[in-house]
Amino acid sequence: LSDSIGGSFPTSSHRCHHKQKHCLPIPQCGTLSISPLLFHPHTKGSQILMDTTQKAVKRVASFCNAITFSNRPIVIYEQVRLKITKKQCCWSGALRLGFTSKDPSRIDPDTLPKYACPDLVSQSGFWAKALPEEFANEGNIIAFWVDKKGRVFYRVNDSTAMLFFSGVRTAEPLWALIDVYGLTRGVQLLDSEIIPPDCLRPRSFTAIRRPSLRRETEDTRLSVSLCDLNLQEENFHVTATACPIPQNSLNSQHSHLLPSQLESDLRFHHLRGPHVKILDDQTVARLEHAREERTLVFTSRPLRINETIFVKINKSNAVRTGTLSYGVTSCDPSTLRPSDLSYNPESLVDRKEFWAICRVVVPLQSGDILGFMVNSDGELHLSHNGADFGMQVCTDCSQPLWMFFVLHGAIMQIRLLGSTILADRLGLSTPSSPTSTPNSPTVLCSGVSGPLLSTCGSGPLCSSISGTPPNSPSSLPESPISPSISGPWGDECTICYENMVDTVIYSCGHMCLCYSCGLKLKKMANACCPICRRAIKDIIKTYRST
Repeated sequence: LSDSIGGSFPTSSHRCHHKQKHCLPIPQCGTLSISPLLFHPHTKGSQILMDTTQKAVKRVASFCNAITFSNRPIVIYEQVRLKITKKQCCWSGALRLGFTSKDPSRIDPDTLPKYACPDLVSQSGFWAKALPEEFANEGNIIAFWVDKKGRVFYRVNDSTAMLFFSGVRTAEPLWALIDVYGLTRGVQLLDSEIIPPDCLRPRSFTAIRRPSLRRETEDTRLSVSLCDLNLQEENFHVTATACPIPQNSLNSQHSHLLPSQLESDLRFHHLRGPHVKILDDQTVARLEHAREERTLVFTSRPLRINETIFVKINKSNAVRTGTLSYGVTSCDPSTLRPSDLSYNPESLVDRKEFWAICRVVVPLQSGDILGFMVNSDGELHLSHNGADFGMQVCTDCSQPLWMFFVLHGAIMQIRLLGSTILADRLGLSTPSSPTSTPNSPTVLCSGVSGPLLSTCGSGPLCSSISGTPPNSPSSLPESPISPSISGPWGDECTICYENMVDTVIYSCGHMCLCYSCGLKLKKMANACCPICRRAIKDIIKTYRST
């Protein structure tokens, strides 16, 4: 008995849990010489990039067109071993594994379909199935093999072997089929191993429930689960516990909403509210309790100018009311303690940093994708499933800004898909674009600290904490006093929204208050400007010439 490199197979690696038996020679698919298992160098999907050793592949873009094959036929009981080297969280579904009796050298790469499931498995001589998503994490080692009865098994790392599917014809040579699909972005082939059946049985066959070994169909092709079928949603009826949209269709929809390349360095910060749990390599935030207090999560790093952050609604509860809140802050989450996160996020206004918070007014459902972008003018833009909702609030982008989210109401779980610096993606306009002007349902907001905190007249969309009015002098740092403010936001006090603005704050120079509110604000402890948060040294009443 020899392993994949041609050396003798060590007895100690059998790891048998029963009395040692003499292992019979392993039947092979024809008269094959055992050589290192590699990826086929030529027959591969259009999105596959292969290294020079033919052992590692990576999907360049999209979520599909990444079918690969082994360079030689496999042997019965030969374990094809893969290490997942890259995961991309913005897609649904994961690696598809299986076998084919078709020689890849005789397959035209241009004729390969997008998907192994259901496109290839619907053809004679192809068998494959999707790996469960929970096993598709970076660093996991997946082994799969076929026995002499045509049953395919797999194991993850050192776990017990599990029945995958059956019906594979073993009377002819078989090549491994690997579709680097969905969540799985890159894999590496490890040295294969040939494990004798007598040494596998105690850990795999006896551990599998008997019902899972029964097959009610004689069809030699694999029956694909509903989640893998590329069906139209209107012709597709499933229960609430099943996949609501087929994975291929869902990913196709998302591919139109997301750029081909997403940066995956963005994570949730380890600091979070006590009622939120961070999962999946800090890319998923899940509400742990029905209570809605203290559910803040922050990004792990500040936003970049013109960087669009994509967030997916992973799970929502239509029975509950409420929606997702979001915002930006100049407060580094690393400087906070969990006890600093109050029950009401708006009470964070008592801190000295810049805070602005808004709500998504449109109803959100599982699978929706939101885009957030702060441009060079400090305008925070929002998009929902590709529809531009325009500027939501102005921010102070002269300092680092972290984004934060508040899970409450119907929103139970969100996922950070990634980011890209494409200002015009998803309708998120550049500053010079006409859509930069606030429009329905866009509302600008501003407010101040303490009891003088005010919310926008539109209420549900955006209540802001220390937000910056778009026409404030913050965009003119070289000119500390700018009495000639134009536009509707320059005419009324940002605290009472009743009196005319007639007061300049010294020494920052912002002009956003009436004299009455300015006097009250100045008397407060630690009084600071409601726009830039700088300390107020004095207030100066101004008079306009008629």
